[in-house]
Amino acid sequence: MGTIKIKRIYDDPSEDDGYRILVDRLWPRGVSKADAKIDEWNKELAPSTDLRKWFDHKADRFDEFSALYREELVLKEDDLEKLRDMARSVTITLLYGAKDPSLNQAIVLQDLLVNGM
Repeated sequence: MGTIKIKRIYDDPSEDDGYRILVDRLWPRGVSKADAKIDEWNKELAPSTDLRKWFDHKADRFDEFSALYREELVLKEDDLEKLRDMARSVTITLLYGAKDPSLNQAIVLQDLLVNGM
């Protein structure tokens, strides 16, 4: 059985990352596509542009951001189910570009994939 992990895209790729998916709508600054070693860039699972700009990685907005992002993800059930199916057999690493490892969309997405709505 695989797992679903999260990791900052600026961290070095490793063998135990498994299938690496970037879940940001924008390509992270300063990272070349070759160095990123991603298997997939899934912009559809990233927060909408409006939500991302509103959140602005502010700690006091994270709970509301999480709830609103989950609402957006309700419309992405096919993409979510594809990842859940994949995670049954391989490790998946959700990659994000945010500076704060505790305030980002990958945490919300990982929780939703593992624990459901």
